[in-house]
Amino acid sequence: MPTFHIELFEGRTTEQKRAFVRAITEATCQSLGVAANTIDIILNEVKRENWATGGRFWSDEDSP
Repeated sequence: MPTFHIELFEGRTTEQKRAFVRAITEATCQSLGVAANTIDIILNEVKRENWATGGRFWSDEDSP
């Protein structure tokens, strides 16, 4: 029963996220030999103002 917790910037469409989770599910089924209904994927969308890399927020004009 694999569970994926994925954090990403907000702003993607539902269709983009749907394609993403479909691809992860297919790859997991093939590589681990598990049924699709055993795979959980949790997407946490984060605002750029709440994510920092190298001491700088992604919302800053000169972000990393």
